[in-house]
Amino acid sequence: MMFEKILIPTDFSKHARKVIECAGQIPGVKDVVLLHVISRDPLARVWDPVAEIREAEKRLEGEAALLHGMNVKVRAVSVLEGEVASAIQKVADEENVSLVAMGARGKSLIESVLLGSVSRNVLRYGNTHLLLMRYKLLEGEPVGIYCARLLHKVLYPTDFSQPAEAALSFLKNISEIGELMLLHVVSRGETKEEIDSAVQYGTERLNEIAAELRKGGLNVSTKIVVGEACEQIRSVAAQEDVSLIAMSSQGATAIKKGRIGSTAYGVANTASRPVLILRSSKIAIY
Repeated sequence: MMFEKILIPTDFSKHARKVIECAGQIPGVKDVVLLHVISRDPLARVWDPVAEIREAEKRLEGEAALLHGMNVKVRAVSVLEGEVASAIQKVADEENVSLVAMGARGKSLIESVLLGSVSRNVLRYGNTHLLLMRYKLLEGEPVGIYCARLLHKVLYPTDFSQPAEAALSFLKNISEIGELMLLHVVSRGETKEEIDSAVQYGTERLNEIAAELRKGGLNVSTKIVVGEACEQIRSVAAQEDVSLIAMSSQGATAIKKGRIGSTAYGVANTASRPVLILRSSKIAIY
């Protein structure tokens, strides 16, 4: 019921292979679309798209063997350089998948920016729920350790906005979650009195929400902190050693361009562990 059909874009790297292995452990998945996007240089003089697509499909068939007991479809498409993210979303729409799962490793020289350009563009402009896997958690360790505990301890930051509440209503139906930690960050307040008032209000709201969720059988904990939202979310995720950060794509405020709020974008772009972005536009479907 969570994500029955998912799309996994792959570039055939060892990191993408780990994402495929982990995706096979996501509860409820029945159908998987493995996609390779061939990006071609528009100035290339010699190019055989048919041959490249056939070769990619053959390699995808080999990767499909990692997904035991699932219906796997392979697709290879060719696009001009710079259009990879758009191609991924186009295939996601065509295949009617409920989740795109992909790696987040990038080659940025800026240490605080961990997403690669393709992942970042899918994050910013895509409209399908998105799971970004963090390789820092996977490197040097047996991949199965982290696959099995993806939903072991889930951190859910909320600003109590309607999109955040709607995403939480989706998340609470995932029975496989071991522990759900609700987090509220007080990021505004010019005086101590204003901050104290916001902390009190946030604490009361978190406790109300947690009480309701516990009635449904969820193991819920709460935490409230003061500071810059993105920084605090990353900090709490590390301190609590959460296995996944799950967030609504939008909150009370949103960036003007794209389809994702600034906090969700910042966390997904810089967090050091897996991030699940729940798209506000898709929540109503469930």
